Amino acid sequence: MAKKKKAIELTQKQLEFTENETTYKLIRFKPENMTLDVIRYEQGEKLGEFNIPFAHLPKALKKIIKPN
Repeated sequence: MAKKKKAIELTQKQLEFTENETTYKLIRFKPENMTLDVIRYEQGEKLGEFNIPFAHLPKALKKIIKPN
C-alpha cells in the first residue's frame, strides 16, 4: 500500500498573498490531494477558513512550498 503523505503546516512561515483585494493566509498544505487550507481576509475582516487548489497559488509561493 502507498503511504499517505502528511499535511504540511505553513502557519509558522507566515505565508500570504493578495488577489482582487482579498488576502489569503496559508495554514496547511495537503500533498495527497494538492490543496491548501487558507484563511481569507477582506478589508482586515476575517471571512473564514477555505480550501483552495495548489494551482491557484502565485508562482513565488509555489516555489517556497515545493510539493515534490
